[in-house]
Amino acid sequence: MNIQPMTLTADSGSTKTTWAVSPGIKLQTQGINPFHMEEEVIHSIIAQELLTQDAFPDPKNITEVHFFGAGCTKEKSAVLQKILQCVFANANVEVGSDMLGAARALFGNREGIACILGTGANSCLYDGNTIASNVSPMGYILGDEGSGAVIGRTFINQLYKGTHHDFIPVFEKETGLSPTLIIERTYRQPMPNRFLASIAPFIRQHINEEKWIEELVTDCFRRFFRNNVMHYNRRDLPCSFVGSIAYYFEEQLRKTAAQEGYLIGEIKKEPLE
Repeated sequence: MNIQPMTLTADSGSTKTTWAVSPGIKLQTQGINPFHMEEEVIHSIIAQELLTQDAFPDPKNITEVHFFGAGCTKEKSAVLQKILQCVFANANVEVGSDMLGAARALFGNREGIACILGTGANSCLYDGNTIASNVSPMGYILGDEGSGAVIGRTFINQLYKGTHHDFIPVFEKETGLSPTLIIERTYRQPMPNRFLASIAPFIRQHINEEKWIEELVTDCFRRFFRNNVMHYNRRDLPCSFVGSIAYYFEEQLRKTAAQEGYLIGEIKKEPLE
């Protein structure tokens, strides 16, 4: 059997998975989260969305797989590893949390506080090799402060239940949403966290026009630092971030970090960069 060794590295959030194949191939599928998805769904995504792409090589040539993703707890990592090993039979497979992947991408073998702000949120104290401490993010209902899902949820709440009713027509015209559709997408359709996070581009577009929107975002970031990062008690270390929310709201994030007494290092849109 003629195998051309290749490495497959994946960075997966709740919304999308980015797959990098050495050398130089980068592809995307929908997000894979083994905490929320059944085995059959995960296998279907890999088989139908990844392997069918023209640029993806023969699976027999994949000799290493490194998958870092949301929801990859110890138990769920074993499930995902089994699926990946089945698909890539010739590969050594490693599955780790998205937090570990982010920490490696941001700090390599240096110590620091690694943070994720995307659809969800997470953070850890990284010792240059492993995760030394992690405050549980608790998900977008009970936690995930600063995430796209929580920023979207908070925005909707303040828009319809606050004092900003004059802005409702702007929001509904530009997004095509209404209270009825919002309730349908949030309570009756799958992946409500993705839906709530999808409001973030609209929020970013208007953040410099409406003072209350900027205050909303900075308050979400403030709660992220106070409810998560503060518990590591390491203000001497830089905080670095990956994720679309950190990337697109960098101005508000750096401003809030400075107010809370933290120094921000790098901000990357994706760990694979």
